[in-house]
Amino acid sequence: MRAEDSEILSVVDDQDQVIGQRRRDDIHRLGLLHRATHVLVFRQDGQIFLQKRGLHKQESPGLWDSSVAGHVDAGETYDACCVREVREEIGIRLEEMPKRLFKLAASPLTGMEFCWVYRLVTDLKLVLDYTEMETGQWFAQSEVDQWLPLNVATRRYPVMPLPEGVGWVDCRTRPAGGHARWPAAIVLAHLMTPR
Repeated sequence: MRAEDSEILSVVDDQDQVIGQRRRDDIHRLGLLHRATHVLVFRQDGQIFLQKRGLHKQESPGLWDSSVAGHVDAGETYDACCVREVREEIGIRLEEMPKRLFKLAASPLTGMEFCWVYRLVTDLKLVLDYTEMETGQWFAQSEVDQWLPLNVATRRYPVMPLPEGVGWVDCRTRPAGGHARWPAAIVLAHLMTPR
């Protein structure tokens, strides 16, 4: 058993109201609704930092993911989780809250997670926690454009309309290091980034 399996998380109802607590592994095994955060980290020049998930992770091991992500612990708020995960995964102590972008509804596409997605813009040096991730890398918007599944006929991304009900989307091409799917949070944040 991995240490993270024994974390205690809040179980929530379909309105995202806490109704109990369970171990993380039980929540996932039983498909119970719970909470998570994703933080998308951008530099001032518009590049986005993405992490490649650790090979030890139960969900999507070795795949590229948002900059920072984590489950909201029992008794913790979404905002407190955001601050904690940013500190733990990339070594930044936040002095102010990153901007909340949107909230994803819990569904099979989100792993039964209600998820707040945040946007952090910083040029601070990241200190990566390699117990949490395999690696991380900054990507230009033009690179991310090439990976997104653009419908040539409509010139639109097929995951629209968003954000309700979004999850993972297939890629047209793979970044260095490879993977087959992107979280829709990356697509949304990318589309919301000024050019």
